[in-house]
Amino acid sequence: MTSSNTSKILPRIVIVGRPNVGKSTLFNRILKKRRAITDPMPGVTRDVIVEKAIIAGREVILVDTGGYKVERDDQFDELVAEKSVGALSDADLIMFLLDVNEISGEDEAFIEHLRPYMDKTLLIANKVDFVEKEPEIYNLYTLGFEHVIGISATHGRNIQEMETQILSMIDFDNLKERQDPDPDLRIAILGKPNAGKSTLTNALTGKQDSIVSPIAGTTRDVVKGHFEYKGQSFRVLDTAGIRKKKRVVQDVEYYSVNRAIKSINQSDVVFLMIDGEEGLSEQDKKIAHQIVKKGKGVILVLNKWDLKKDVKNEFKAVEDRMRFLFPILDFSPIIPISALKEEGLKDLLNMALLIRDQLQKRVETSLLNDALAEWVDYQAIPLVKSKSFKIRYITQVSSDPVEFILFVNREKNFPSSYVRYIKNQIKKEFGFNKIPFTVELKER
Repeated sequence: MTSSNTSKILPRIVIVGRPNVGKSTLFNRILKKRRAITDPMPGVTRDVIVEKAIIAGREVILVDTGGYKVERDDQFDELVAEKSVGALSDADLIMFLLDVNEISGEDEAFIEHLRPYMDKTLLIANKVDFVEKEPEIYNLYTLGFEHVIGISATHGRNIQEMETQILSMIDFDNLKERQDPDPDLRIAILGKPNAGKSTLTNALTGKQDSIVSPIAGTTRDVVKGHFEYKGQSFRVLDTAGIRKKKRVVQDVEYYSVNRAIKSINQSDVVFLMIDGEEGLSEQDKKIAHQIVKKGKGVILVLNKWDLKKDVKNEFKAVEDRMRFLFPILDFSPIIPISALKEEGLKDLLNMALLIRDQLQKRVETSLLNDALAEWVDYQAIPLVKSKSFKIRYITQVSSDPVEFILFVNREKNFPSSYVRYIKNQIKKEFGFNKIPFTVELKER
């Protein structure tokens, strides 16, 4: 897949610092919404989170990073630290957050990474919650930064002054060209923990946008990536793994799962990742219900297929079983892939484009009603309790999600089997065979 470009160049502002100094709180404060998950537990943010924001009337790209640690307990800490340091070189401005109450060894270690970028770094002393705290800001000039300001991200103190200083440090006439497209197709990748969502995201974007590890629950927030395929720009949302409610014990995981579900609304097509080794689960079915309810396109992505593809007739057997266990997604394509080996990705994206086209399709009312007359002539509406029913006409009232309305003489007791018949005819004749759509009754 190739990256996509845009003619609109926006400055990239990156927020960095050690864990628990208030980076995500400040990120949300600038955005004026709760986008990044905040929690007293250190190390909540792991992936790099990117959003457009308005700072003092100017549009910018704002980036929240994970907390930088010196003593790293596990592979997460190592990966998060790499991403935080890696974000520095691509920034037009760096917001380096410290806790005004304490300068730690981690702060001093991170400053060494900042030395090459001092001219574009704004040192922000956070947690200056009261006027009495402001004299402590002056002690920070000994760290060698020219630009220093004190704020309270939680209480909003001095935020306006900080934003004014940010804009004064950015050279808007000499910004780097970078990717920030408005997508033609939005994809959300959902599924259980460790199904391969982040690996697929990275394979599609050609970048390490999402942290990948064998530990379930690595991704906590929604991570955005962009790429191009067949001249179309794609935005992909990598989400936290969704587990059963009774297993979601931490507030952090609750917010992660909640945002994963909300990402359905921000997508056109959902890639529902199924672990090819583990197969379908009840949790996958619950996710599917949410997708269908919102009228989104969905592809069942059978990941890790490279481990099973040489078994004769294996795909047919798996497909039959999934169709049996997954009747709500009888319309959904099943695509086997290997995210790790980047196999099957073209088939996956071709299908996503086909589904997008079906979601956006509109059928003229005259064509629908000509077809309806033939369907009714071929199979009459059955009587119910000696009462006859008539369909006055049919019309498509919306696309993406796709919805039709049947205007009938009597809505009560109208045979549901006949609505299914009409729906099947629409699916076959007008090419809505790979998406969910509704046919509602309205009395007239």
